[in-house]
Amino acid sequence: MVNLAFRFTGDREQALDILQEVFLYFLKKFPGFRLTCQLKSFLYPVVKNLSLNARAKAERWRGGEELFAELEAPRGQEASGEALRVAVAGLPEAQRETLVLRFVEGMELAEIAAALEVPLGTVKSRLHHGLAALRGNPKLREFF
Repeated sequence: MVNLAFRFTGDREQALDILQEVFLYFLKKFPGFRLTCQLKSFLYPVVKNLSLNARAKAERWRGGEELFAELEAPRGQEASGEALRVAVAGLPEAQRETLVLRFVEGMELAEIAAALEVPLGTVKSRLHHGLAALRGNPKLREFF
């Protein structure tokens, strides 16, 4: 769960804070809870929402110097792994989320559908369109 929170926030300390918040939320909401599915697919929406909220809050308080440093960074000198990361980051949120859950987290399609609370066909469609977009990127030829 920490790795998942880190993927959403990009900050290890913030991810650890989110982990604590997830378990506090879990204990408050479900005192007599019995688990009937995998814990990661049950807690995924909680981790996602808390992470996105924390990232949005951090973005509001971000200093101007950090923004200018990012703008001045040279582009086009990325390694192939960095090119893949940039390409995945450029995908729509739903496709990126589905790709990360499938290939990074190793979740099955049915687990992704349960975690995202969408039909299985929607997961397959997002996965297909996300992979098609990556395959069409000329910088990523070595990966496909």
